[in-house]
Amino acid sequence: MAVKRKRKTTKRKSRGRRPQQKHNFLFENGHLQVTNLLVVLLFLGVLMLQFVGWTSQDNSQKNSATNATMQITDNQKRAFIAQILPIAQAEQQKYKIFASITLAQAALESDWGQSQLASQYHNLFGVKSSASDAQLLTTKEYVNGQWITVQARFATYASWKQSVQAHTQLFVNGTAWDHAHYEEVLTATNYQQAAEALQKKGYATDPQYAQKLISLIKEYQLNKYDGL
Repeated sequence: MAVKRKRKTTKRKSRGRRPQQKHNFLFENGHLQVTNLLVVLLFLGVLMLQFVGWTSQDNSQKNSATNATMQITDNQKRAFIAQILPIAQAEQQKYKIFASITLAQAALESDWGQSQLASQYHNLFGVKSSASDAQLLTTKEYVNGQWITVQARFATYASWKQSVQAHTQLFVNGTAWDHAHYEEVLTATNYQQAAEALQKKGYATDPQYAQKLISLIKEYQLNKYDGL
């Protein structure tokens, strides 16, 4: 009788599982993926630029809305003319300076009396000063073919009347280096000549200053006040 042999069974040793490596967009096998990090940073940068652009656009729209509400109406302009007119005519009678020129300069320089310099310190013509009560303010000047923003000290007056009178005296007395500097303004036979004389003598840095005065005078027919 045959004897059955028992087969030896070999138990396999269980192998421990290797720890699972963690993978994500920034890390692989525990190492930082520099390229992916740069992509993330670039994406965040684009988002930041878009946010800044949206913010700037929103502020621009708000500023435009504010400027629209602050626009000077035609009635306000005519009220300003009526307020300055008696003073300008009085100076014309005394010193032969055209009332239309005084009115146009006052309107142009002071933004129809609405500028901070005109409304708070009664300086209608942007007259600068080194006096102790002069106010340091920001202004724009035309230099080397472009407009620049500068700070300067400006004269203060007790009233608009005082400002107009001081303006006239500048034309009458001239400058410290030339007492006849504005003589052509006083001897002009019409407002166009007076405006061009102001441009010629460098009263303002704006290269379009004379034309702006003439346009204002024509638009509001200010020359009708010159025939006294």
